[in-house]
Amino acid sequence: RQESSEDDTAAVSKLISIISSLSLTGVMSFLGEGTDDGDKLQNCSLEEKGYELRCTMTHDLQIFLKPHNHQKKIAKFYYATSDIVHRAIEVATAAQAKWDRVPFEERLNIWHRAADLMATKYRMQLNAATMLGQSKTAVQAEIDSAAELIDFFRFNAHAAKEITKYQPISEDPSITLNSMRYRGIEGFVAAVSPFNFTAIGGNLAFTPALMGNGVLWKPSDTALLSNYIIFKIVREAGLPPGVVNFVPADGPVFGDAITASPHLAGINFTGSVPTFNRLWTQVGQNVGRYRSYPRLIGECGGKNYHFVHPSADVTSVVNGTIRSAFEYCGQKCSACSRMYVPQSLWPKIKAGLLAERSKLKVSDPTEFDTFMAAVIDDKAFTRIKSYIEHAKNSSNLTIIGGGKCDSSKGYFVEPTIVESKDPEDKIIKEEIFGPVLSIYPYKDQEIESTLRLVGESTPYALTGAVFATDQLIPVYALEELKQTAGNFYINDKSTGSVVGQQPFGGSRMSGTNDKAGGPHYVLRWTSPQAIKETFVPLTEWKYPYMSD
Repeated sequence: RQESSEDDTAAVSKLISIISSLSLTGVMSFLGEGTDDGDKLQNCSLEEKGYELRCTMTHDLQIFLKPHNHQKKIAKFYYATSDIVHRAIEVATAAQAKWDRVPFEERLNIWHRAADLMATKYRMQLNAATMLGQSKTAVQAEIDSAAELIDFFRFNAHAAKEITKYQPISEDPSITLNSMRYRGIEGFVAAVSPFNFTAIGGNLAFTPALMGNGVLWKPSDTALLSNYIIFKIVREAGLPPGVVNFVPADGPVFGDAITASPHLAGINFTGSVPTFNRLWTQVGQNVGRYRSYPRLIGECGGKNYHFVHPSADVTSVVNGTIRSAFEYCGQKCSACSRMYVPQSLWPKIKAGLLAERSKLKVSDPTEFDTFMAAVIDDKAFTRIKSYIEHAKNSSNLTIIGGGKCDSSKGYFVEPTIVESKDPEDKIIKEEIFGPVLSIYPYKDQEIESTLRLVGESTPYALTGAVFATDQLIPVYALEELKQTAGNFYINDKSTGSVVGQQPFGGSRMSGTNDKAGGPHYVLRWTSPQAIKETFVPLTEWKYPYMSD
């Protein structure tokens, strides 16, 4: 990672300035340029095969609001119509054939230039857009829209370069030379990205593009500003028009259009289980019309756990859980949402959690001492509040900290801790995706059965953590919980995967576990071609045993 060259004071001042300047930014609906005044959508054009494709504003105007102050507008944008999505498919498919012929080193150079721009010229703008639009605090924005995004671009470029060095064995190259080339996939890839990580949007759209693919990028409505800035950065770095097409759209309209196209080559998705299931089902229903079988990569939900052994270090458990459960309002894919604590440690852990929870400042993300701000939108607020109301009304559940919700100005939910007598209650089994931590105090002698509960209580398998100073316990837990988490942590919180260090992804209903941030992820977006070249002519069709 490249650190900012500015000192903290200058960086903060610059960030505040950028936050002010971004408040009226407008975003266009498809493929081209931003607006000057935020009120009008200018025409955009793309030259392809000698003709000019024009796209103008649609009638489906959308308003992007600040989650922490929903009276304030961030941007205006327009949903693409089905016709525009189909035109974008044509553009991406045509661009792919040319882009795949661009030498790999040239593509790598574009990615390195983009990463440098993100690390320097646009670092504060990316952070400010993420703070304003996604209600992330300064530190969470820096982790995401600067560090992780830059890591994705640099690591994927490095991984692609190293992996594609592989060439098959040639026993005698003077007779036969075997080689492998890594083509893009014929057609187009649809990237559908979430609100919660700016970096994920950049990775979903631009990793397939790096490997020679044409891409339609549908960003989340609630991450649109930061995602659009990424799009503009990579274009500035030299990405040709049409390779990645920025297409804000209504989800079903976009999904119906891409899955109906015979040119669909793949879907790169992060989001909810129902949405991924819908896309998967539509692909299955349309499989007979595709030119080739689409690649489906998905990272979906989670009900991530912390399992605490009686030998655990209480301070480590408390601090790790506070961060995992409540950073970014529990809206990280990997956030701890359920916790299993031995009854012998529960009094100390409970006291520690409540003491630390009381210190958490919940406020505007532009206040630099804020720990967490608002949840992303009214739908999230309503969903999270419903689980808190369930906890208030259940005899098996006790809210021991937090529980207040206020949407009068922004979508604020207090960091909430719920103690449960029932390990099968829905608050422990279902994904909430908010700042609600459910805790089940188990009997110390029931470690084995509790570990089974961890694995069987939810359909997800994304992240999990075990805390223990007894060195035999993690070894045992790793086997018992083998299929419960794609990312497993020992004496550490369940969040915080780093590109190149902890490749990220889960199985079961958490996704296809293709490990973004790992070296093999880039290979999912190639269509390898094995080539055999023979230099000695074949002079006889008969095999030796056939001779007289």
